[in-house]
Amino acid sequence: MIASLRRVFNRFTQKPDSLLDDCERLVNYRFTSRSLLRQALVHRSYLTVSAQPTLESNEVLEFLGDAVLELVVVEYLYRRYPDKREGDLSKLKALLVSGSLLNQVGAEINLGRFVLMSENEERNGGRARCSILEDTMEALIGALYLDGGIKPAKRFIEQYILTKSEDPVTLKQEENHKSILLEYAQARGLGAPLYRTVSEDGPDHCKHFEVEVYIGDQMLGRGGGNNKKTAQQHAASIAVALICNQSA
Repeated sequence: MIASLRRVFNRFTQKPDSLLDDCERLVNYRFTSRSLLRQALVHRSYLTVSAQPTLESNEVLEFLGDAVLELVVVEYLYRRYPDKREGDLSKLKALLVSGSLLNQVGAEINLGRFVLMSENEERNGGRARCSILEDTMEALIGALYLDGGIKPAKRFIEQYILTKSEDPVTLKQEENHKSILLEYAQARGLGAPLYRTVSEDGPDHCKHFEVEVYIGDQMLGRGGGNNKKTAQQHAASIAVALICNQSA
């Protein structure tokens, strides 16, 4: 146990500057407050083994980064596609801020190598875990915004996320089934789909959610994921597939 704690603690105490330097090169920005960058890289599992009692996880930065990402994406789409309808812009926005796309980008840039996590989390595949990559992407955006304002955050989003808007293959892969299902229901006067979380299992750092989606009283799909957003998308994709099969 002591050896395990020492290995985790040494990740910052021995070579903190090297880790942060590499991450700064990735985001193409030099932080004024490196504590913000450090916090953006801290997964909550690390707090259970860290010898730093004042250390915080990246969850609050993730919350902020999610809002900044949405703002930048909406402004980009507004300027890039002035003739598109609101519904079409909403679909594009949903694709570009989706957790699955953030996870894809995080994997492409090997973001997981920077994340501070417990040895148990790492052993269980945490560096490639979808929810961790997604959350760290958003936390980085939040840290960039707090440290340097909208410009460095926008530059990072443009470099790694907005470029996907020009890739039809990526957009097709990231199709937002929740939006499709909502459009289907509203077009038929059925109201908005209702998502119900039916189970939540596992420890805090490795949750698994099961979600069912209803239109009216009819349950159309059940999906799972390591966060509610992913589970809802999975359930919606099953519902869309069912509707398509019934219509065929």
